[in-house]
Amino acid sequence: MKLGRINTLRNQIFTGFMLVMLIVLATAGIFTYDRVSVLLRNSAERHIQQTAIQATGKLEALLGQIDTLTTQVATNVSVQRLLARETEGRRASFEERQSLQQVAGNYQAYATGIRSLELYTTDYRRLFPLDDASLNSRVPAEWIARADQEQGRLVWLGLDPNDTDVVVAIRRVRLVERSFSHGGYLTVRIDRSYFGLADSSADRDPSARESMMLLDEAGRTISSDFPSAEGAEAIRNETGRYVTVAGEKYIAVRERSETTGWTLAILTPVDYTTEGISVLRAAVIVSGAVGGLLFLILAFILSTMITRPILNLIKAMRGARLGTLRPNPSTSSTVEINELNHTYNRMVAHLNELIEVVYQKEINQSRTELKALQAQINPHFLFNTLEAFYWALEDKGEEELARIVVAMSGLFRYVIGRPDEDEWVTLGDELDHAERYLQIMEMRMVDRLSWRIEADEESRRVPTPKLLIQPLVENAILHGVEQRVGPGTVILRACASSRPGYTVVSVSDDGPGIDEATLRSLREAMEQGRSVSGRGAGVGIVNVQRRLQLYYEGRASGLNICSTEGQGATFSFEIPNETRGGMPHEDDSDRR
Repeated sequence: MKLGRINTLRNQIFTGFMLVMLIVLATAGIFTYDRVSVLLRNSAERHIQQTAIQATGKLEALLGQIDTLTTQVATNVSVQRLLARETEGRRASFEERQSLQQVAGNYQAYATGIRSLELYTTDYRRLFPLDDASLNSRVPAEWIARADQEQGRLVWLGLDPNDTDVVVAIRRVRLVERSFSHGGYLTVRIDRSYFGLADSSADRDPSARESMMLLDEAGRTISSDFPSAEGAEAIRNETGRYVTVAGEKYIAVRERSETTGWTLAILTPVDYTTEGISVLRAAVIVSGAVGGLLFLILAFILSTMITRPILNLIKAMRGARLGTLRPNPSTSSTVEINELNHTYNRMVAHLNELIEVVYQKEINQSRTELKALQAQINPHFLFNTLEAFYWALEDKGEEELARIVVAMSGLFRYVIGRPDEDEWVTLGDELDHAERYLQIMEMRMVDRLSWRIEADEESRRVPTPKLLIQPLVENAILHGVEQRVGPGTVILRACASSRPGYTVVSVSDDGPGIDEATLRSLREAMEQGRSVSGRGAGVGIVNVQRRLQLYYEGRASGLNICSTEGQGATFSFEIPNETRGGMPHEDDSDRR
């Protein structure tokens, strides 16, 4: 019961519209979120990559400045001459070493961040600054070996083991005038602040939160603006795209310098790259919620507009159960609903007309039944009166008249029988009825009519429709005997047919017969089911033919007429000894 109340047209329309809208909004939202989020993520990654490229470019520029500076120092004429003399075994004097100090100072003045330039001989003695320190005491031996392997190219060694605030680079000095032979070593000590890359983000979006760090080959931090020291450790230990520092996830972009072998790492919080996606997600959710709410209201209004006229029509139709059919006065702006309402109003008008017709028919039927009850009294009165005549004639010795009265009473009882009685009787009943009719006609015609009935007992038990033979007997007297000069005879026979299971009934007279034209016209009338006028024709013959066709449904042979002009006529038919149930009731109002 509850399900029936929920499963209404209004709820179906409302639910259907909402499902369609939810599917559309969900599909559009998911598609938009997916595509735009990919674009935002790609844009953020390209921004990070561009930042890395810019930082790498600046680092290469800084390294290039140092490389250029050390190249100028290594190829300086004074430096080349002094180192050449050292290779010849002539040691430089204090004044010569002091002049080199002045040369190095001049170069240092043009560069920032250089803490010192140091020049060493091939046997690792330092020429400047003016002290007795040796190269192998300042840097590890493997660093010196790397400088020898690079054959004069600047080698970036990383943080100084003795001073972690200094970055050391070394290059082997080659004597130009002596076929670029080994002349000594030039080291440069640079402050770590020189490699600070934080200012490279000055042209970037102020809201960007990238952090940069520069690590040497050993993984030690040269420069970093990351707020936590754990960043460098995460870069060293985690090689994937994402690293986790202090519980926060970062995107790590690593750029390795081919010149130094150092690693420039840029760490960007993941939530920064997805910040736009979060805004997009919120916008999609809010838009979907607002759109869904608006469509919810519109679907409710639309479903109400559709179902309200239908509900009004249902209320009007329910009023018909109270016995009053009234049209629905409400109208709708919807063409289909308005047409439905108009159709219902026309149906109500038609039904009211039908009700009025049925009511009148019931009144007429009541009147007919009353007349039928009254009509039942008339035959009863007629039969009682004939019975009184019979007893009166019997008392007076008028036996012949009494016999005729009895025959008339039986004739009327047989013909007027109650309409609810079965129309099927036996052939014997039909023969008895024909006999009573012949008795009456014999009294009327006196000695002009003689008749006889020939039938065996088996044929008399054959079932047949009521009043099937009497019209043929009447026709034989009227158109046969009465048309003859002098007395005439009517013979009624009922006997077994030559076809097993059938009985033949015939009525013959010795009247003037039927000419060919009239006989042909009569047969055509019988085939077409119409009456004809003229001699040998009448309604009774056509009625018998029609009743044979209707009652026996083709099992009977139909009425057969044999006549020779001047020698009388014979009407016969053949019927089966057994009948089928459900025979139609034939109105005998056309009987003659």
